[in-house]
Amino acid sequence: MRTSAVGDVTILLPDLDPADLDPTTDLNDNLNDNLSDTLVENASWRSAVLDDVPVRGSRIVGTDLSESVWEAGSLFGCEIVRTDFSGASLSGVAVERCVVTGSRFTGARLTDLRLKDVLFEGCRFDYATFTRVAATGAVAFVDCILTDATWSSCRLPKVVLRSCRLDRLELESCQLTGADLRGNSFHDLKTTLGNLRGVTLSDEQLPDLTRLAVEELGLTIRGQ
Repeated sequence: MRTSAVGDVTILLPDLDPADLDPTTDLNDNLNDNLSDTLVENASWRSAVLDDVPVRGSRIVGTDLSESVWEAGSLFGCEIVRTDFSGASLSGVAVERCVVTGSRFTGARLTDLRLKDVLFEGCRFDYATFTRVAATGAVAFVDCILTDATWSSCRLPKVVLRSCRLDRLELESCQLTGADLRGNSFHDLKTTLGNLRGVTLSDEQLPDLTRLAVEELGLTIRGQ
């Protein structure tokens, strides 16, 4: 069993052997097989539509899924590497025991996703919108770009963010109790203090937290 520890969280990872996977680049030929035990490399699936399709035990590498639409369905036990989801729309998808590395979600719309044992590493989520995304197990973002993104009505307790860029990330009505946000700059974070209730921070982040409090309370700070 493969695992990855990020902070105090241990994430179960897929354990795939490429030799056991069936290679393909044709999406339509594999929908009847539910994309199970498949190796997809350098495919062009731009604007693809996946409606309630389960994807299991598969490895997707260097594939263009920009502007694609994913409705319901699931991703289980998958590895996704250097894949482009720019402008994609994912709604109602359950993602479990997956690792996503070096992939691009610029401008993607992620709605009603359910995450459990998911690791995002070195991914871009700039200008992406997370709406009602919920974690039911361990979830971590490592070395990810979340600039100008929006998290709205998300429930991500105990999520871990490490070495991520959060410039102008906007939080709206989120529940992040128990989240570990150490190692990230809050300098341009756009949020009220309520969204940070119960999170774990480091000493170095206290000046940014103070700035947020001063702005929210409308305080005037003057010298004596």
